[in-house]
Amino acid sequence: MIYFMYMKYLAIDYGKKKVGIATSDDGGEMAFPCMVIENNKTLLIEVKQLCKELKIGAIVIGESVDQNGKPNTIAKDARAFAVQLEDLIDLPLYFEKEWMTSVHARAMQEGKEVVDDSAAALILQRYLDRKNKPLAKDDEEVEEDVSDE
Repeated sequence: MIYFMYMKYLAIDYGKKKVGIATSDDGGEMAFPCMVIENNKTLLIEVKQLCKELKIGAIVIGESVDQNGKPNTIAKDARAFAVQLEDLIDLPLYFEKEWMTSVHARAMQEGKEVVDDSAAALILQRYLDRKNKPLAKDDEEVEEDVSDE
């Protein structure tokens, strides 16, 4: 008999002023925009509370890269945020490379100014699609745990 473990994910599109939040369904298959939180001194506590309220099992953080796949200016801040978050909550944290998610989110939602939550949903959906893809014999596990560093 095969058992599947279902887990709800929370995704973060980290920005200096605003942080986009998205969540998955309970089965960890589909991503949905959730909210935009101001990046201020209460951000870590707000994310922790949200994870508790929504019964989140893991967090995916967008790893911001440039067109060459190299970390861009916000990547260092996002990594530092992830380390602080990991110290505060007992959940696995994963990174998903993201590039131009805000541009794609704006294109999908013509006229909407705040798209950070939609960008977070795009990040999460990319992660979920890779994670849920049937593995071939030679495929490696897709999850990268922050604590490995």
